[in-house]
Amino acid sequence: MSAVEDIDQSENMAAGPFLGVSLSAGGHVWKDRLEPSRIHIAMDITQRHHVPEVLGRMLASRLDPEDDVGIYLDPSLKNLMPDPSSLQDMEKAAARIASAIDKNEAIVIYGDYDVDGGTSSALWKRFMASHNIDCRIYIPDRMTEGYGPNPAAMEQLVADGANLIITVDCGSTSHEALGVVDKTDCDAIIIDHHQLGEDFPPCYALINPNRPDDLSGQGDLAAAGVVFLTLVAVVKELRKLDFYDEQRKAPDLLKLLDLVALATICDVVPLTGLNRAYVHKGLQVMRLRQNVGLRALGEVAGLQEAPTSYSLGFILGPRINAGGRIGNASLGAQLLSSNDESESQKIAEQLDRYNSERKAMEGVMLEEAVAAADQLVERDPDTPIIITGSPDWHKGLVGLLASRLVDRFKRPALAIAWEGGGEGTGSARSVQGVDIGGAIRAAVDEGLLVKGGGHAMAGGLTVFESKYEELGVFLRETLKEAQKRASSGSDLLIDGALTPLAANEELLAQLEKAGPYGSGNPPPRFVFPAHHVNFAKIVGNGHVRCSLQAGDGSRIDAVAFRSADTPIGELLLNNNGMPLHIAGSLKLNSWGGRVKVEMIIDDVADPRKNR
Repeated sequence: MSAVEDIDQSENMAAGPFLGVSLSAGGHVWKDRLEPSRIHIAMDITQRHHVPEVLGRMLASRLDPEDDVGIYLDPSLKNLMPDPSSLQDMEKAAARIASAIDKNEAIVIYGDYDVDGGTSSALWKRFMASHNIDCRIYIPDRMTEGYGPNPAAMEQLVADGANLIITVDCGSTSHEALGVVDKTDCDAIIIDHHQLGEDFPPCYALINPNRPDDLSGQGDLAAAGVVFLTLVAVVKELRKLDFYDEQRKAPDLLKLLDLVALATICDVVPLTGLNRAYVHKGLQVMRLRQNVGLRALGEVAGLQEAPTSYSLGFILGPRINAGGRIGNASLGAQLLSSNDESESQKIAEQLDRYNSERKAMEGVMLEEAVAAADQLVERDPDTPIIITGSPDWHKGLVGLLASRLVDRFKRPALAIAWEGGGEGTGSARSVQGVDIGGAIRAAVDEGLLVKGGGHAMAGGLTVFESKYEELGVFLRETLKEAQKRASSGSDLLIDGALTPLAANEELLAQLEKAGPYGSGNPPPRFVFPAHHVNFAKIVGNGHVRCSLQAGDGSRIDAVAFRSADTPIGELLLNNNGMPLHIAGSLKLNSWGGRVKVEMIIDDVADPRKNR
């Protein structure tokens, strides 16, 4: 029997709402992800590639006709990695970096304070160490220096003797700061992925697949993914210099893919093409537990199972980010580049403490933000963006606030921490199909922001309070049509229906063949139809944990994150014993030596209201 049980998967069902759910607690229509016209493709994939039916259906619903199923199931760097020189300025930058290594010049890595910036910095630190270069990492303080290169820091780095400064995950719009370096004998190379305009800052080379004249097609890469391509190019240049010999071997770059995978997941870039290969191979490297810092952080966090996209994005990533948000911004890069067991243990424990503090602070701020957002939506239900702010908010946490508001209100959100002098630091998050980074860049061009930038799904900005109202009008007008198109697609896509007996480790092992999952490759979503909620309680910061029971008595534990005060949470907590349709994804949970499958709830529907 197929793992997708008890539900008729006929073309008639696929054409209408799944299980007849036309209005769920989350406000969605449930639809079969596999369109009726592609059912025969699913059957062909199942038979031709000898995969289970559930996997064949998933692949048929996700792949374009020209996609190679074999490559998709085994996304290798060999098949998916481009020639690094296809990126603008790559050859020029690689030659300069190789020369600096060959001549043992003083090299500084200037990174961002999030996971992508920390991993990118650590990649360079480890790469340089393998060439006996002790490069310096500089991570700006989020509170006092803000995002990206600043003139004072650049001036000091040059004064300290830097011959080459490499910015990672930042720098594409830092004209003033890089202008300081340009007036000296020090060279600056930018390696970034954020959107930028036609006017580039002064620098020796700018590697950014999102620069307007770059035709590489790699604009979905995280900064760490761009850094990895640069490392490949630098090794090639060093070979040209005959740098390597019998005593001095070229480094094994594949061992660094655990860091690239971590950044790719945490920066929420689409898991398609090269990004899938990075994460697929990076998770394999991570399972070898060779990175001392990552190993220590996993142990402190209580990770017992093999690393997955989920554990990278929701367990390791938040702890690394916590240092930059409310503590020491350099701790993440320091941990990820460390080979010292004792040092790594201390840093991991400190990051774990910062993360606990972050959760407590976030809870208070989120309550205020949701109350303000509720009033905005009540006044204007169709507003295309939620904009909130407070002088009491910690500016290191506004990005998290924006993410939570997006989750709750299903539209872009901007959260601003107002500081003295009438200046605010804001962070924005978006939904698929609405380019928030482009809107922020447009606002900069209109003179509404002190500075700002980002990419399609996230951005940051600095704004004067005097421009706040005008900014709101501009963003609402700019995003109106895109958000209207995005919100019209309110379908919740379903991959099939299960019972707890079918939701076992064997099924998850089959599903992992189509992973890794994340942005651009969503985890498979299943429905547990007409299940009773045995018990439900609120845990942590508004999560609802419950147990679901099928008619045959089998059970599965489940959790609906941050749902306690939402219609989904209310239905789980107060269903009066009536069976519910529950939709969500599956994950393995290891605790106390016991491994079991759990459900992460995305949505709930009352069968009585959907017939």
